[in-house]
Amino acid sequence: MDTITVDIVSAEGHIFSGEASMVIAPAKLGDVGIVVRHAPMLTELRPGEVRVKREGEEELFLYITGGLLEVQPFAVTILADTALRDDQLNEQAAEEARAAAEEALRTAGTREDLAHAQQQLVEAAARYRAAQKLKGKRR
Repeated sequence: MDTITVDIVSAEGHIFSGEASMVIAPAKLGDVGIVVRHAPMLTELRPGEVRVKREGEEELFLYITGGLLEVQPFAVTILADTALRDDQLNEQAAEEARAAAEEALRTAGTREDLAHAQQQLVEAAARYRAAQKLKGKRR
């Protein structure tokens, strides 16, 4: 089977480098699935999950808070703002972050506070969904 080279990095450092049969990423306008020979593309990423399907291995799952995705016919590069592996996601912490973001949204006084609180809520909700999705896989 044909594979595509995948590199995922964040501000914290190198996250993953290897071959994959498919990458699914949360692009700004909707999720994208990338396989070998995909048309070149550069797009922003929104908070959500990145899935790397590898032949004969367990699927790699990451939560990202946003970033950039570059696609070439034989390579995918993800420059994530922040990336967490599935074992780093904590459902309770994600729920607490969501509650704090909702409170910040309710008490926002300026437009800047409101915009910041809305972004926090989007990120916290995406992290909570990712933690929920992984809950059954960890058992």
